[in-house]
Amino acid sequence: DVIAGFLYAILILIVFHPVVDLIDNFNLTYKYAPLIIITFEMTAVEKVEEQLASLRIAKRSAPGEEPAYLLDIDLSKPAQSGNGRFVAVSCSNKSIRVYNRETLRFLREYSSPPAALSGARFARACDSAVFSACSDGTVKCWDVRSATQKPVQVFSGYPSNVFISFDISCSDLIVCAGTEKVEQDTFLVFWDARGITDCASSAKEPLGVYSESHNDDITKICFHPVEPNLVVSGSTDGLVNVFDINKDNEDDALISTCNSDSSVSFIGWSGKDYKEVYCLTHDEGFCWWDMAQLDTEEPITLLRVLDVRDSVWAENHSLHYLVGGLYHEKAEKLFLIGGTSSGNIHLISCGSDGLSLVGTLCGGHSATVRSFCWNLADESLLTGGEDAQLLLWKPGAVERSLTKKASLKIASSVQKRVRVHNSSLKSRKK
Repeated sequence: DVIAGFLYAILILIVFHPVVDLIDNFNLTYKYAPLIIITFEMTAVEKVEEQLASLRIAKRSAPGEEPAYLLDIDLSKPAQSGNGRFVAVSCSNKSIRVYNRETLRFLREYSSPPAALSGARFARACDSAVFSACSDGTVKCWDVRSATQKPVQVFSGYPSNVFISFDISCSDLIVCAGTEKVEQDTFLVFWDARGITDCASSAKEPLGVYSESHNDDITKICFHPVEPNLVVSGSTDGLVNVFDINKDNEDDALISTCNSDSSVSFIGWSGKDYKEVYCLTHDEGFCWWDMAQLDTEEPITLLRVLDVRDSVWAENHSLHYLVGGLYHEKAEKLFLIGGTSSGNIHLISCGSDGLSLVGTLCGGHSATVRSFCWNLADESLLTGGEDAQLLLWKPGAVERSLTKKASLKIASSVQKRVRVHNSSLKSRKK
């Protein structure tokens, strides 16, 4: 085997080495080589942008008995390559609804009355385990294969905790939840998530807390997609904090603090190897930072837009709000999702030179879109909104029924935690 491997290596060198030399020589000597390389890269990005703009409705969920806003969406992650089986949706009626991913058929619903459930996340290794943060000071985990309302695991916080945000690490080892501000206290609480399906309904106590890095409601938490020890948090205090939870204490764990100057509504990771962090704000601002520049003299801010509504122009369709962002790994490009009060969805491309509209998805929702989930495996998009509809968009799809549901006339509660900072307002007026 060793000799065969050695001979194969020699054969590869004989065949490919001249080709590599030709490529290197071309890159070094041909004056138009950089232009050609950039053209190829631009073509790849443009192809992805065209694919996004070609999204059409493939499936639409059936109307439920109790209509509700769809506030957060997550797709189960299969153990092998392919598509997840389940979709979990966090709803304004304080529940989590589970659907079949392919048909959008409603399967079951979980709730924890009188407490409210916030957010929905599937575990990576076990695609039937779905988590949600609860206002009763717990994070609960259910097995969606079971119809019982009883959680398979409960992560208990401290008596005063009211959890409004959470996430689970990419290794499924750690759960982290963020609290509302109670008196002067705001916490990031951590638990060991191992064995979630082995200890039915047993309560897990926290591993520890971070209490000094935010001074207001922690609205968003997002673990790094690849490195399980990195987590970013956003708050209504305007701060976006990046932590390395492998460190012994909170001071050492805090890698970076970025100030958005407004209340944070969405955070995420982007860029090659996910070295970048971005956030959206409740007053439709956008901030984008490069963590790779922390130890250099270069500025870490890639782009800051005070109001995206003033920066993105859409023909016949104005931009009213932002929903979130997605990083497209194949194109190595960050996109934002926004929309209009009538339900149109805008896809926005991000670059260091600014924002640009990629396309608009029309004819799906009839009211404000509140949530989405991008599936890289088949380039599809799930969206949910105030019309109580869950839609599946696929490139070039054709929907059989084009029935469009009217908006629900119920009061919105999303802006209750919004604190628009005065500094942001002043800078916009200038």
